[in-house]
Amino acid sequence: MESLFVPTAIVALAEIGDKTQLLALLLAARFRKPWPIIWGIVVATLANHAAAGAIGNWVASFFSTTTLSWILAACFAAVALWTLIPDKLDDDEASSLKRYGPFLTTLVAFFLAEMGDKTQIATVMLAAQYPDFILVVIGTTLGMLLANVPVVLAGNFAADRLPLTLIRRLAALAFAALALYAAAQALGLGSGA
Repeated sequence: MESLFVPTAIVALAEIGDKTQLLALLLAARFRKPWPIIWGIVVATLANHAAAGAIGNWVASFFSTTTLSWILAACFAAVALWTLIPDKLDDDEASSLKRYGPFLTTLVAFFLAEMGDKTQIATVMLAAQYPDFILVVIGTTLGMLLANVPVVLAGNFAADRLPLTLIRRLAALAFAALALYAAAQALGLGSGA
């Protein structure tokens, strides 16, 4: 179950303030139809994270457990630092697709916005670390939904109540903890994934 719960928590935290969360807010404001937007997020995230998870699972097969743990430690540390940098959204990402309706616009915009994004990279790393590929993809998708559905349903409510800097720091701390965990595994101090 760790393959499900850790990716869910990590991606939910990492997604706070991310450009795709800003995109969800923009789409909600433009279309005012939350359910097609939510379904677009679900489908786009499942497709994107399934591909990312497959890559992570495949890459893991090339390295010894110790080498992979060191690579993951470095990657998680880098993502921890990256999480502290606020994302910006280019307004043109969603506006050019608006004519296709809320579901298709969300599907395409989210899929493209996730390419190379920290949550996609986190999915690659988590799939390399945890043995159950399907649970990792479900977990990262749930994490995306936990962060984005409230934004779609309630607009900017969470951002008004919690300082975004605090949320980013918590996400960075979670990635730093994963980096330490992976380093401990590389040193033979962990019990294994």
